Amino acid sequence: MIRVVLVEDQHLVRDGLRSLLGLLDDVRVVGEAADGAEAVALIGSAVADVVLLDVRMPRMNGLEVLRQLHREDRLPPTIMLTTFDDPEALFEAIRAGARGFMLKDVTLDQLAEAIRAVATGGSSFQPGLTERLLRAVQQRGIEPEICFAAHSLSPRERDVVRLMAGGFRNREIAEAFGLAEGTVKNHVSNILSKLGVRERTRAVLVAISRGIV
Repeated sequence: MIRVVLVEDQHLVRDGLRSLLGLLDDVRVVGEAADGAEAVALIGSAVADVVLLDVRMPRMNGLEVLRQLHREDRLPPTIMLTTFDDPEALFEAIRAGARGFMLKDVTLDQLAEAIRAVATGGSSFQPGLTERLLRAVQQRGIEPEICFAAHSLSPRERDVVRLMAGGFRNREIAEAFGLAEGTVKNHVSNILSKLGVRERTRAVLVAISRGIV
């Protein structure tokens, strides 16, 4: 059973999400919060496999929640939900450790697929958002290099970059795969070199753009 925490300030939307998720046999809502401050407190006490987190909320917005939980090393796998097509928020969410980003008009099947993917260590970004994300990156003056060596990533390097996209640190990636942390560092160095970038965020952006993540 996948345990989900809902963080959404609009009661009708939250009620609707809870009702829809109740139709799934393998998902159970174990907690709800109406704003970011409530979310930080709740996620500290509830055991969640996945958090569905609204981007725009009072007191603390979704990005602030992400950043605080990530700093405190207690961020569960998180999917950002928004009614706005906001690639800037997507970019910041990835940097803060989100593993998914979806508009609220997705179908139940799409949301269920995303929840299952994220709960098992993957990531899920709604189709069509990647191109807008890259435009936002370019507008910020951060140009992810177009790299044609992406296909040369080994299967293990592809696994590592997927976890990097989920905000995992080298130590956590090492634990996930049963590797030494130094081995993971070597994999990350190889990934950066093959993708033609100098740091992890750009590697994730290029990996998304090339369909690796």
